[in-house]
Amino acid sequence: MRLTAQEATGSYTDARHELLERPGALGSPRRKALSGLTDDWLRALYVASGAGEIGAALVAVGGYGRTDLAPGSDLDLLLLHQPSVSPSDLTAVADRLWYPVWDAGLKLDHSVRVPAEARRLAAADLRVLLGLLDARTVAGDDSLTKFLRESVLGDWRALAPRRLEELHRGVEERTARSGELAHLLEPDLKDSYGGLRDLVALRAVAASWVTDAPVSALAAQRDFLLDVRDALHLVTGRATDRLMQQEQVAVAARLGLSGDDPADELLRAVSSAGRAVAYAADTTWHRVERLTRRTGVRGVLGALAGSGSTARRLRGSVAERAPLADGVVVQDGEAVLAADARPERDPVLVLRAAAAAAQAGMRLSPHAVERLARDGASLPEPWPASALDSLVSLLGAGRPALPVWEALDQADFWSRLIPEWSVVRSAPQRNPVHRFTVDRHLVETAVNAAAHTRRVGRPDLLLVGALLHDIGKGRPGDHTDIGVVLVSEMAPRMGFGPEDTETLVAMVRHHLLLPDTATRRDLDDPATVDSVAAAVQSEEVLDLLHALTEADAAATGPAAWSEWKKSLIEDLVARTRAVLAGRPHPSDVGAFAAEARIAEAVRATSSEGVAVLLDEDEVTSVTTVTVAAPDRTGLLSIVAGVLSLHRLQVRGAQVDTVTASDGTPRAVQVWTVTPAFGDPPPVERLREDISRAVLGTMDVAARLDARESAYPAPVGTADPSVKVVPGASDRATVLEVRAHDAPALLHRITRAIAAADVMITAARVATLGSEVVDVFYLVDRAGLPLAQSRSDALVVTVLGALARD
Repeated sequence: MRLTAQEATGSYTDARHELLERPGALGSPRRKALSGLTDDWLRALYVASGAGEIGAALVAVGGYGRTDLAPGSDLDLLLLHQPSVSPSDLTAVADRLWYPVWDAGLKLDHSVRVPAEARRLAAADLRVLLGLLDARTVAGDDSLTKFLRESVLGDWRALAPRRLEELHRGVEERTARSGELAHLLEPDLKDSYGGLRDLVALRAVAASWVTDAPVSALAAQRDFLLDVRDALHLVTGRATDRLMQQEQVAVAARLGLSGDDPADELLRAVSSAGRAVAYAADTTWHRVERLTRRTGVRGVLGALAGSGSTARRLRGSVAERAPLADGVVVQDGEAVLAADARPERDPVLVLRAAAAAAQAGMRLSPHAVERLARDGASLPEPWPASALDSLVSLLGAGRPALPVWEALDQADFWSRLIPEWSVVRSAPQRNPVHRFTVDRHLVETAVNAAAHTRRVGRPDLLLVGALLHDIGKGRPGDHTDIGVVLVSEMAPRMGFGPEDTETLVAMVRHHLLLPDTATRRDLDDPATVDSVAAAVQSEEVLDLLHALTEADAAATGPAAWSEWKKSLIEDLVARTRAVLAGRPHPSDVGAFAAEARIAEAVRATSSEGVAVLLDEDEVTSVTTVTVAAPDRTGLLSIVAGVLSLHRLQVRGAQVDTVTASDGTPRAVQVWTVTPAFGDPPPVERLREDISRAVLGTMDVAARLDARESAYPAPVGTADPSVKVVPGASDRATVLEVRAHDAPALLHRITRAIAAADVMITAARVATLGSEVVDVFYLVDRAGLPLAQSRSDALVVTVLGALARD
């Protein structure tokens, strides 16, 4: 019986709802069922609309054409018709087709074209072309669809060398906007590199015949990413492709993931899928670029015209093999195995081939990787010296090591060679400061360390220590403590002797020592430098940690490194080196200049006045603000509040009391700050506001409270932590505060400390992404460290100040 459009739509809506709500596993069968259900409905609408009477074809394109409909997918439809159809008939038919779709509450991307017009649009717009490569007739004259698809495909192959360059440029631009799927805490399943759009791009490359693309080999990754998108649509009730953190637990549950941490399990699986797609895309685009550059557009077009398969023709013009290393040759711009190579008898061959490729700036060919993974012999333990040398050589190649490492990782080589690697592989880092998964962070740190090998006595220990410094992550407990145990076992297996193993363990144990100390401790306190010297024990380890710190920070992300932090660490290293060499504690190189500015500030004050000096360092982008004012309780909090009002982010503060020429005490504060954006304020304006605040004519707290009320309270953040750090200083009590960053946070903390009648002699402020670690050196009015009871009470007071209504 022929259904009306209304009857067909009602029946479809009910059936669609039942299918989407049906319990059970998601997957390709459900997507195909949804696509088939939609096909049946649209065929009924086609008949009811009279489209068949004008000889039109209703065509599904894009994801719908591939039968990949998700719960929230748009319907991408094209109504193809002959040029002879009148506009009035077309309009009537189109209205009868599109309006029921809108009435059903579905999103519709529609167009009405003759085949020639659709072909011209595909030639001008890659998005149209990519959609039409998957065109499929839903109802009507299939010959129209077939003619269009073949015409578009022929045009694509004819102009592929030029248009592939355009497609690749679009991929790069999209990656710059949306990042890499494998390394994001909130990835875009479609647009992030390694996502669904890259799978579509690979299909287009394969269709071009310029080179092969491993489309079928990625079927499992494609299905998984589509499953995640389906679950995301069902959980949120929206057509979204971004996997937000607050939805990951529910999405994981809908996918049936039920481990100890299902959200991390989900992200790890998404990362693994994204890495496989990204690696395939990297390899494919590398070959496209090499083939089109070497042969040129005319050569490729000639090959297409002569055989129908550029890939087969181009493979016939392979460059002669040239030796690269024992068992490894270069062929056609890639490292491949020599004809007489025997990976089943040569356990070091895989590392030797990887090192040779990276040192030559080449990739390992996929065929070589496949053969090494399939036939390669296992390394004996401990490793032969040549194996360790090859690993060091691979890492020492720097950036060219990354694609080589990833190629072997896709073959699961590293987890087999280093079993501990499997735990960190694709492991997410729930810290916005980090831009990579744990394993990629380790490799990035190692290749960054390659630039610092001339600074250390043992480059091999620097590179391997960098590779293993966070190996303890991904397991319950403190990652440093776990890493120390793991490396003490791993290093001997890798061929390191007892002394070298001890050094590697020290690198893991102390890999955060320099940055944490430099940014959170008072470097003028002798106890600070003495504790670092006692930990590192030798200049060799100090140099290794210094280089590791820079490489680690660069691999972490922009927020982890700055010229200001670099200068602090260099100062700490210089002071520690002097202590290790038996020389007296050195003074800060800028101490004399600072003392001169302090003296100038004190001279500029009167008994009731305030002096403010401002100095900008163009190299470090750090501004020093020196404030001299009559000493009073809460002065530090007042100045911190004014700095916050001026959008100056505090990095550190030194506090002292000096006697002016008239015999009155003056409090002197030296602040290191960076503008949140733009340039620092004019010194006259800053001086005026600080003076008004000190004299009580400007209510800093009220202004900050008003500004803070405009910001929403952070959601899902950990509770703040306040603790006394025992043994950090002999002359002050050291209080460490960790909290989520918020406007005027430093003002609130220092106001609470002042209210407890406690003096601040120095402060260090570190902001890591959205988290802060503030450290304060505190004394009582007698200038002594706080008694235990006062310290305990102060912790409670500061915690109370951090509580937000």
